[in-house]
Amino acid sequence: MSDGRGGTRAAPVDLSVHKPTRKEKYSRVSKPKLAITMGDVNGVGPEILAKTLAKDSVWNDCQPVVIGDPGVLDDARRFAPDCPEPRLIGDIAEAGSARTHVPVLDAGVAAPELQSGTLDPEAGNAAVQWCRLAVQLTLDGAVAGLVTCPFNKQGIHLAGHAYPGHTEIIAEMTKAADYRMCLFTDSMRVVHITSHAALREAIDMVHADRIITSIRLGHEALVNLGLERKRIAVAALNPHAGEYGAFGLEEVIEIAPAVQTCQALGIDCSGPHPADTLFLRMRDGEFDMVVAMYHDQGHIPVKLIAMDQGVNVTLGIPIIRTSVDHGTAYDIAGKGIAREDSLCAAIRLAARFTRNRGT
Repeated sequence: MSDGRGGTRAAPVDLSVHKPTRKEKYSRVSKPKLAITMGDVNGVGPEILAKTLAKDSVWNDCQPVVIGDPGVLDDARRFAPDCPEPRLIGDIAEAGSARTHVPVLDAGVAAPELQSGTLDPEAGNAAVQWCRLAVQLTLDGAVAGLVTCPFNKQGIHLAGHAYPGHTEIIAEMTKAADYRMCLFTDSMRVVHITSHAALREAIDMVHADRIITSIRLGHEALVNLGLERKRIAVAALNPHAGEYGAFGLEEVIEIAPAVQTCQALGIDCSGPHPADTLFLRMRDGEFDMVVAMYHDQGHIPVKLIAMDQGVNVTLGIPIIRTSVDHGTAYDIAGKGIAREDSLCAAIRLAARFTRNRGT
């Protein structure tokens, strides 16, 4: 099968019959094999991927398998000459651990002609298909976890995929009943009880049951990270934590009872705390995690303090998934100036999760 560049493409990977061999399973002391999706090829994904794979530290942390188009990754190597040459493989078992080349699986899906910085439904469709392959490989146990580069939500919608983002695709495939988006850095960890919802809707979703689930999932994540202390602070929704009902009743009716329920379960949590000072307190070491009430309440402080180090983590799913904490950045795509820090951090964190889980 031609790849459109004068080479030969591998046949589509038949996920329905693939079963991991014993050699594809990794013990606790081994470097985990991680699937890393390329994302939208017209965004910064290929560039940050090439720059990341040029680093020895990444290969020391894991055995990377790129899910995407080898020709696109090869083109991006002009920004990272030390990135090993990509090599298309037909099966995950062909992916070795040596830093001689980058193994690439494409799911039988070719990238469209590159148009950096351009919205293209074909690029959106390819990104979704690569994401699905990575999820299936993780569910099958062929890889220990997955790390995702960004795709454009409008692009995947134009391609006919009605998902808000990666998280919803992964939740559907893993049949996750309740999941949460989180942001992790070395000094800040935030679980959101709501994510991509209009603010008016998000406020209506501030209920004790969602808060309890978020606290429990956050506590589990801290356990899986192997942290000695697991101090969770729950943010208030209203200014000054509602001032005992003067500025709203959500703190009294929903948030405080949820905190008390989790305390009774033995979880080290407290709140509701005024959100205007809470994130600084976490950064200074008073807390190990914050539960935020809505998307921007958690995102703004993390991106202000640690924009390039943030990692998106999905909790409540049966697999390990981390991601960069930024979008496709069409405005700088193809210019060689995109920073790879978030992707490096996402890979490092995914590897840490697999080690602590004993994957």
